[in-house]
Amino acid sequence: MGTPRVAQKVLQQQYGSDVNDFFPHVTTIHVGDLVRFVPNGFHTVDIPNKGGDPLSFIGTATPVANSVDAAGAPFWFNGQPQLSFNPALIPNKFGKVAGYSGSKRVTSGLPLQERPKPMTVNFTKKGTYTYYCNLHPGMEGTVKVLPTNKTIPTRQKVAANVKKQITRDINTAKGLSTVQPPAGTVYVGSSGSGGVEYFGMVPGTVTVPVGTTLKFQMSPKTFEEHTATFGPGDPQNDPTSYLGQVAAGFNSPLFDPRATYQSETPGTLGVLTPVLHGNGFWNSGVMDRSSATPLPDSNSVTFGVAGTYTYYCMIHTNMKGTIVVQ
Repeated sequence: MGTPRVAQKVLQQQYGSDVNDFFPHVTTIHVGDLVRFVPNGFHTVDIPNKGGDPLSFIGTATPVANSVDAAGAPFWFNGQPQLSFNPALIPNKFGKVAGYSGSKRVTSGLPLQERPKPMTVNFTKKGTYTYYCNLHPGMEGTVKVLPTNKTIPTRQKVAANVKKQITRDINTAKGLSTVQPPAGTVYVGSSGSGGVEYFGMVPGTVTVPVGTTLKFQMSPKTFEEHTATFGPGDPQNDPTSYLGQVAAGFNSPLFDPRATYQSETPGTLGVLTPVLHGNGFWNSGVMDRSSATPLPDSNSVTFGVAGTYTYYCMIHTNMKGTIVVQ
């Protein structure tokens, strides 16, 4: 479930990347065999009834109330549903064994404990089954369950396939930080085939004249969710700062609406200055590329005053970019 630990150092430290995929991507077994799903990152496993769809990771709770900006003005999203993790994903089967025949969903649930143990699934009926990560729409794998008289790959062959998958993904990651977005666009993260994701803004620094409008957009092949969020503080190193507190809103099942919703009323274009919302706050809201969620894939803002503006992803606070406005 995610990048094997033997490859994490190279991908994460050398290339600032990770992979939203299962290793191996295809697993072939005999009827009655057990498959251990080992969590190597913040991923789930959802095996729907055959032909079914994965559960959405987004749930809704009571309407947002009394959410105000730093100037004391109410945000537009008061009265909108407060977003949360889907309650169906809170119970989990990590450390447990489940049986699967294709007729009833098996899902691991969210890996909220500190070191979750593998979930083990006994596949009791032959067939080809697709399974998914609920948190990263597009991340999927396949289990082929064959009769016991059929040949399946050896352990050595499976290990060779995983190694080939890792090598391919590392080669993909090498070029992701230098892709060129369209004019007037910043990619919030960069992505390649096979679920390879670069966790950085592309380009990392952009210089524009006052009055420029920039679009902050999810990259074309991404399975991730990100935000582009401006405001005071460093959410990675100063959790007590304004942005630190906003980012902390993802650390519980019920999300801070300042983190999830775009800061400006839908259909309006914000003008970012150091006094927007009382403290220079502007948020794209959570974005993704999936048609299975209601989230947008981009948001835009106009830079109204000269200065240097630093912004972050509230979900992955190590993602940081700079806009220099002259």
